[in-house]
Amino acid sequence: MVRVTNLFVGFLNILTLIVSLAVLAFSLFLQFQGSTECGKSIQLPLLILGGSLCVVSLMGLVGACCRLTFFSAVYQFILFLMILGLCGFTIFSFVVTNKNAGDLISRKGYENYRLGDYSHWLQSRVTDASNWEKIKSCMNDAKICHSLGKDVHPVAALFFKKNLAAVQSGCCKPPAYCGFTAVNATSWKAPKRGPAAPDPDCKTWSNEQDRLCYDCTACKVGALGSLRSQWLKIAMLNVAALALLIVIYSCGCCAYRNNREDNRYKGYKGHPYR
Repeated sequence: MVRVTNLFVGFLNILTLIVSLAVLAFSLFLQFQGSTECGKSIQLPLLILGGSLCVVSLMGLVGACCRLTFFSAVYQFILFLMILGLCGFTIFSFVVTNKNAGDLISRKGYENYRLGDYSHWLQSRVTDASNWEKIKSCMNDAKICHSLGKDVHPVAALFFKKNLAAVQSGCCKPPAYCGFTAVNATSWKAPKRGPAAPDPDCKTWSNEQDRLCYDCTACKVGALGSLRSQWLKIAMLNVAALALLIVIYSCGCCAYRNNREDNRYKGYKGHPYR
């Protein structure tokens, strides 16, 4: 008779197996639909994650339901390594996001960002030229400034009241200290005497919709704000996943002990001298 703990572990692994198959299907969908640069960048990690989950789930399912000690032992060992790895990754996630993202500018719906507000590791993600080209490609594909371009604001104060995302604040408008006047959401007029501040970003800004401020330092910092927010969400999900893995690991230990006891009992009953 299969014990309750084994059934529970088997049920959890069935759920995990379904999730892994969904992840695999999504990664293959990205592969064959000719996705954008962003889609291609996540396709391989999703494929590896889905394949790994599928293999681990099958091992746990066979070990729990068929009461095979070897598969249960390997399954528990892999779970233990996953718990250690997730612990390290969770700590790392909180470490790289431990600084503030920016200071709110009074009466304006966006924030002022600086590279120094972020960890050195996050900064290195955008200061590398090849990484930044990929990020710019992703932002263009996502059309992060497209929705803003639909809104025309004759009065700049109306635009300033909009709550802009960090990446929109840095990439879709010139920095506030440049002193530009808003014509509409993505078109700005420079002062007649030139920018109010001798900053390279003020000269980099372009009203061309495929350029805007994508090459500005402010855009990189805005992207860091979005990246930091995503890493914080990942860190919180890691905590939940870690708690779930610990529960599964504990149940798996009970299932493994049950398998050993059942197999020992079968061997004892089948002893030729019994």
